[in-house]
Amino acid sequence: MSKNIYVGNLPWSMDDGKLSELFGEHGEVTSAKVIVDRMSGRSRGFGFVEMATADEAGAAIEALNGHDADGRELKVNEAKPRED
Repeated sequence: MSKNIYVGNLPWSMDDGKLSELFGEHGEVTSAKVIVDRMSGRSRGFGFVEMATADEAGAAIEALNGHDADGRELKVNEAKPRED
């Protein structure tokens, strides 16, 4: 069962590949997406990572919440389901 993780306060330099690499150190990443503004194409400063298992997701959240990425303290927690 995969787990979706919210990652906030991303540095502007972070892209999908770097996000995947960062979380890949803690388990198998099935997807990593930095959310970008449709108009400007710039990062909106947050993204989502999907890990292969809940255990790997838990380990990644534990290890990376508060982690310094290019001078910015990451906010990492379990993603909440989207509300319509």
